[in-house]
Amino acid sequence: MKSAFQKLLAALARVTLWRHKPLIVAITGSVGKTSTKEAIFAVLRAKHRVRRSEKNYNTEIGVPLTILGIPHYGRSVFKWFSALIRVAFRVLFRVHEYPEILVLEMGADRPGDIAYLARLAPPFVGVITAIGEIPVHVEFFAGPMEVAKEKAKLIEALRPDGYAVLNCDDAAVAELAHRTAARVFSYGFSRDAGVEIKNYRLEGGAAAQERGRPAGIHFQLIHGRRLAGLRLSNAFGMQQAYAAAAAACVGLIFNMSLQEVVEALRGYEPPPGRLKLLRGNRSTMILDDTYNASPASTRAALAVLAEFPAKRRIAVLGDMLELGTYTEAAHRSIGEEVARCADLFFAVGERMKFAMDEATAAGLGRPRRLTSERVFWFSGSHEVGRKLESILQPGDVILVKGSQSMRMEKVVLEIMQEPERASELLVRQEEGWLREG
Repeated sequence: MKSAFQKLLAALARVTLWRHKPLIVAITGSVGKTSTKEAIFAVLRAKHRVRRSEKNYNTEIGVPLTILGIPHYGRSVFKWFSALIRVAFRVLFRVHEYPEILVLEMGADRPGDIAYLARLAPPFVGVITAIGEIPVHVEFFAGPMEVAKEKAKLIEALRPDGYAVLNCDDAAVAELAHRTAARVFSYGFSRDAGVEIKNYRLEGGAAAQERGRPAGIHFQLIHGRRLAGLRLSNAFGMQQAYAAAAAACVGLIFNMSLQEVVEALRGYEPPPGRLKLLRGNRSTMILDDTYNASPASTRAALAVLAEFPAKRRIAVLGDMLELGTYTEAAHRSIGEEVARCADLFFAVGERMKFAMDEATAAGLGRPRRLTSERVFWFSGSHEVGRKLESILQPGDVILVKGSQSMRMEKVVLEIMQEPERASELLVRQEEGWLREG
């Protein structure tokens, strides 16, 4: 039944694309897809009619839904039937103005996913964000190199008059440049990047308050001889600078100036659950990074925690899933990072026990470790809030992160200052997720 429904959606999507002929910007990668998609959307909508993937619509079901412009109706047969009738009517009679550009996120859970989506929606621009040494979903592939080959299917699908936008700081991504016939546009902190990121800094706590503005990051984008400064409020980590630089590449491809790109990005904020700064109870601050977790994104989040001004730094980390044979090594490496930057560690899930062991292990050459009194373990996110709430002190900064199914947003809900705004500020607040508990 699902297969037949998937084929119906795909057929309607193909007819819709044939009818309206939008240009497609497709984004994939193991880290940073959604933030990059949102940054690209923020840039392009300044001058074009644009639609982008909502939420995590990056699968064989989600991508067609974005193309068709309809939401996911769950198990409601009547709503699906009504929506598909409306779609067919719009396609046949062109009764509405279709976007000029579609910005589509494309995920790869298993081999063949990217190739399928790229055939369904052939891209004009293909963006690959980052892959990392141990990508997410690697348990369904033979290894990280197989993940890289799968991501490469996106840019292999590009025509010679298209563009591949690649993160040149990620070795696995940079090595893919020869796998496309399209023109290559690179971005990163490297001086060889087509759009270079320079002079990155975080402004948080008192430093931001002294300037009378919210916390965020500041950096410069350089393209050729042109340079433009950019400050993103309530955005943290180098991954947000990468998202902005990728968006700048796409803006330049669509004939925007660097200054126009920067002006458009001033209104960009990361989506909920992507290192968003929230006010916590007892005059604390929460770095909410609960959307998902991979080794690369977790290290990036811990780097932000390390540089964020705080009285104490608390890491609340849930299991990173779908890592297959890399599970233990990946969690142990995160434990080392936690020991370097956190004063307290709340580990959630069986796999995070490996991180606990590493964070508390003594050894030669280890600059820092956490004592057992500073480390706490919980089987699930529902157990964490009460203990965490009891030890919070004014000036603490709490990083909360974990894979989707760990439901780490529940921890944030317990300690945030405005729980009544959860539907606005947190991820997975839709009825279906809440029903699942």
